[in-house]
Amino acid sequence: MSTVYHIDASSAEPVGGIARFQTVCNYYRNDGRFSGQPNLVTIFSGDAFNPSLESSVTKGSHMVPVLNMIGTDIACVGNHDLDFGVKQFRSLASQCKFPWLLANVLDPQLGDDVPLGNAKKTAMLTSSNGIKIGLIGLVEREWLDTINSLPPNLIYKSVSATAMELVPGLREQGAEIIIAVTHQREPNDNKLAEKIPNGLIDMILGGHDHFYQHNLINGTHVLRSGSDFKQVSYIEARRRPGEDKKWDVHIVRQDIVSDIPQDPKALELVEELTASLKPKLEKPLGYTAAPLDARFTTVRLKESNIGNFACDLMRSYYQGDCCLMAAGTIRGDQVYPPGLLRLKDIMNCFPFEDPTIVIQVTGAALLAALENSVSTYPALEGRFPQVSNIEFEFDPRLPPHHRIKWVKVGREPLDLERKYKLVTRGYMGRGKDGFDSLLVQSEGGEAEEIVSEENGMLISMIMRQYFMSLKIIGRWKHWGQSLARHWDGVHDDLHSTHPVVEPNTDALGKKPSESGDTTTPLDDSEDEGDHRVRNPQHDKNERDMQLIRKVVRKWWRLTGLKGQPRCCDKMDDEEFQVDWTRAIAPRLEGRIKITKGAPSPEDKS
Repeated sequence: MSTVYHIDASSAEPVGGIARFQTVCNYYRNDGRFSGQPNLVTIFSGDAFNPSLESSVTKGSHMVPVLNMIGTDIACVGNHDLDFGVKQFRSLASQCKFPWLLANVLDPQLGDDVPLGNAKKTAMLTSSNGIKIGLIGLVEREWLDTINSLPPNLIYKSVSATAMELVPGLREQGAEIIIAVTHQREPNDNKLAEKIPNGLIDMILGGHDHFYQHNLINGTHVLRSGSDFKQVSYIEARRRPGEDKKWDVHIVRQDIVSDIPQDPKALELVEELTASLKPKLEKPLGYTAAPLDARFTTVRLKESNIGNFACDLMRSYYQGDCCLMAAGTIRGDQVYPPGLLRLKDIMNCFPFEDPTIVIQVTGAALLAALENSVSTYPALEGRFPQVSNIEFEFDPRLPPHHRIKWVKVGREPLDLERKYKLVTRGYMGRGKDGFDSLLVQSEGGEAEEIVSEENGMLISMIMRQYFMSLKIIGRWKHWGQSLARHWDGVHDDLHSTHPVVEPNTDALGKKPSESGDTTTPLDDSEDEGDHRVRNPQHDKNERDMQLIRKVVRKWWRLTGLKGQPRCCDKMDDEEFQVDWTRAIAPRLEGRIKITKGAPSPEDKS
């Protein structure tokens, strides 16, 4: 198995989900049909701790009991297992009942010849019938470029060279069958099988790709087992008679479909894990000193400060030249007033689980994408753009796809021939909503993928890490130096446009109740098992606020007033009393200009 971000079942077949997956594991482990056979050895090819909405809250900790319950015996480190920094990976790995492997990425800070994250290079398992199984963990070079929180000066070693260096040692220890557990794309696994001598490795069990595939190359079985608990491979290896010590391998693919009953214990664990997330969603994550306008009638018709902020953060996170995001990404449909932002506000506003991607596109392709984004204006369509490091003007009186008058990227006129490093959503990289010019090469388009969907971070997760980086009190105890370095760089870039407000110095050192706010922050300083008692008055205030917002929107619509109801005013610095974080103050900059004299949506109402 590999790439298991989600514990719940999906709606489309195969539905997956840990409860049905556990039922299948129990069948192969305990059914009478397999009596007399050796016990199962369960192997995982990496990517469990991120990205998912659950991990946005738990920082991956919810997957530890899941992997342990399955009976995992060995795992390879995946790139997303390091999304929360090496320190958090080491904390999560220490709670796992099995070792994590990574042989060909070394961290000199940990010592001579020590793998990243203190993972093991190899492992030896002995099956219940006495067969010794040698395992080695290998990863591709490309995924190092997708992780922004890695330690400096890492040493990457060739996958094939590392295999040829370490496999003989496993044989000397008595390994009778050799398995490479990898986290790399299928072409790189195939290349490994082609490069190594015939018979050096018996099986390559790979992850990273989100599909199921089996090949036999140069005498080596190359297998990838899908994603999100939607498939499992049952493998039987039987030694051939004779002196060559080869193995005959039989592989059964099992799709996890809705007809499979759910394991009661696994279902209970899922319910327990999801129930424990709800109190955390209510806890304050950050603070805003300016209203965040996420209404559909704003983000789908004009530049918005929350759109600017999100796009600037995405671009800074990946150090892109520019960012283009379809406004349909922003789903809050409300004004978030100055004050507390809760984790659920971020999750509700940015709910989609297609990750951020980075692609290389020509100026011509970028222009075509911008033309598409304003082609249906003033219809309230999700394709309308929010942008970063891009300025442009369009005239909605002109024919669709011929409305853009001029474009600047980085304050320079758009060069149609130049290649730009564009940060966007995976949804747009698949050509959805008419963004054909951004279609990535793996989908048949021309955009070169620098960070693909398999490697990208969710917008909600980037947001959460950003707010964690602003904290003064309750800083997460697993916030390592590599994460701090990365976010310091993001701050330098982002805060030149969207300044933060420092806490009132008079409030520092006081408890929240003494500083004018009775709400405590989401405390990341301790383990995620910390559950606080809910405050009934807080819940009532939240319901009252939602009701007020709905009534105001309805009143404005029924009265027939033109324009938008005015957002609440920006908070003065002296009003900002919370002592545990800095406050954000996203701004408008005039990035999207509509030609003067062009009809506005209000003119047509």
